[in-house]
Amino acid sequence: MPDVLVTQRLVALFGVAVALLNFPLLALWDHDSHWLGLPLFPVALFAIWALLIGLLAWVVERSPEPAQGTR
Repeated sequence: MPDVLVTQRLVALFGVAVALLNFPLLALWDHDSHWLGLPLFPVALFAIWALLIGLLAWVVERSPEPAQGTR
């Protein structure tokens, strides 16, 4: 049963990644502004990418607690 939950979470994370890295939402970051001296668009892309990798690692590495009475 926990494998099904992990699979559902990975599919949901894929859907979020597709939505975040698609045109309408990416267009929000595409203007001539800077953050800490860096262009906003590449910083936003890197931040979204890093967040998605972190969430992916968290979902995959989370190990479910073993049931009582099993090894």
